[in-house]
Amino acid sequence: MLKVCIIGCGGIGHYHFGHLVQFKDIISLEGFCDLKIERAEFYAEKAGSGKAYSCYKTMIDEVKPDAVFICVPPYCHGEIENYLIDRHIHFFVEKPLALDMETGRQILKRVKEEKIITAVGFQCRYDMISDPLKDFTSKNEVVYINCTRFGGVPGAEWWKDKKLSGGQLVEQTIHQLDYIRYTYGEPDTVFSMNAKGFVNEVEGYDTDDISVSVVRFKSGALATVATGCYSQTGDAYDSKTTYSTRDKRLDMYLLDRIDIFGEVPAEEEAAVGDLVIKGDGGFSAKSKEKQTYKHEGDSGILCDRTFLEAVISGDDSKIRSPYEDGLKSVEFALACNKSMETGLPVKIGEF
Repeated sequence: MLKVCIIGCGGIGHYHFGHLVQFKDIISLEGFCDLKIERAEFYAEKAGSGKAYSCYKTMIDEVKPDAVFICVPPYCHGEIENYLIDRHIHFFVEKPLALDMETGRQILKRVKEEKIITAVGFQCRYDMISDPLKDFTSKNEVVYINCTRFGGVPGAEWWKDKKLSGGQLVEQTIHQLDYIRYTYGEPDTVFSMNAKGFVNEVEGYDTDDISVSVVRFKSGALATVATGCYSQTGDAYDSKTTYSTRDKRLDMYLLDRIDIFGEVPAEEEAAVGDLVIKGDGGFSAKSKEKQTYKHEGDSGILCDRTFLEAVISGDDSKIRSPYEDGLKSVEFALACNKSMETGLPVKIGEF
């Protein structure tokens, strides 16, 4: 049985805790750590095992776990990972891994040197729609991707301060950036702009209300990524990612479904309202018929279980987002932030 600990017993910690208590066939939950000790005590009570701690170093030294789930805010990364690496403890870490590439690269270097098994909390990669989506992008030449994610301001105090969270693009929309990388390909250059002044009702708020990034991929395709936390209802914008080819498109709703338009045969020429599809008047979809693939269940269960089984077997080949790959998504997001700061395009890998 693997001895497992959790560092960080807040919202995302609770998400993983809900999975881990289902894995009693392969793990024993032995320690829970949070600066608010009552949170850790709640986990220990619910798990029916383990001990609560307010200091992760004390917990690690006493329990000597085989694996640890790091579920802390973005600004807390670095020291924890290095402490675990020093003791050759495998770890699962929540995104966004770090708020600067120097920290991420230093951890990655040590992970590779010490042969630590790692996984990153990009659970969307384990959904039921990524395979048909990758099949679509492998068989069709994608020309343009349009990604949108809009919502409100989360309740966590640290989230409202961009210096602590990285902003919405880094802390939340990184899931979309990672999913685009996983299902399509690597970005080359980004150019981003942000805007403020639309969210005035949240005390202590100091981050972007909206940002828009233009992305050039190594393939030559372009993308726009728009994200904002100004929304007060779900009617403000329809958050999705569209992959557009010369003759069809795929709409992806994260952890929900994909709709593919253009693969179902349609009339050679059709009229939609006053718009004629054939020729240079093509402004509407040629066919309203679509193929739909649905996601069901909690992809995080498979994500977490895959990591634990890799620690048991010593084979990490089934982990879809190890630290090295997850850091590339962090670099993608941080490059956008850098462009916002400088007002200049940023080439991935050169900052």
